[in-house]
Amino acid sequence: MRNGISGNVCHKSVVDQESIIRVPTELVIFDCDGVLVDSETLGNRVLVQFVAEFGLALELEEAILLFKGCKMADCVAVIEQRLEQKLPPDFVTQLRARTAEVFEHELLPVEGIEAALDKINLPICVASSGPLEKIKLALRVTNLLPRFEGRIFSSYEIGSWKPAPDLFLYAAKNMGVQPSSCTVVEDSVLGVRAGVAASMRVFRGTPIRVKLLY
Repeated sequence: MRNGISGNVCHKSVVDQESIIRVPTELVIFDCDGVLVDSETLGNRVLVQFVAEFGLALELEEAILLFKGCKMADCVAVIEQRLEQKLPPDFVTQLRARTAEVFEHELLPVEGIEAALDKINLPICVASSGPLEKIKLALRVTNLLPRFEGRIFSSYEIGSWKPAPDLFLYAAKNMGVQPSSCTVVEDSVLGVRAGVAASMRVFRGTPIRVKLLY
């Protein structure tokens, strides 16, 4: 067990198609941020700059460590605790707007992801903790949306966030596949825990940027 994680987990910085198809997989479920799109640094950079306006100094690396894979409500709670005050009611709305603007101009796909997806001859989908509109924006900007259109699942649809297994189970059910026949590709500890809790095969890419190379 490592970081409270055990079970069907492969800790790899390189996820290859042969490794995936050695297990009885019928569906590959991808996280979005940090797995398909290189958004962790961009998103946290916006957050660090925004909270600085309220007097909270955070290093980018610290923000990534604190907030990677966390739902927004938990991020806000941590920030408010450190500030020892409440954030404005429109903080999240403003943060999402600023993030969307940066994504439109700077967001890139994770290096090698297009080639990786081309070589996976299995059904694929996305299951992310972010709002549906954010996921679609990220995939559209990086030209990945056509690959996943109609197969995008958000925690906001079901009101449950990783590390609970509900999102992955929801994706599997909608895709018509049993959980035991799913492989999850994740980059966060919370996501890995969710995949294991869902009784799915999990590939964890590390560190922050996941590179799927063939």
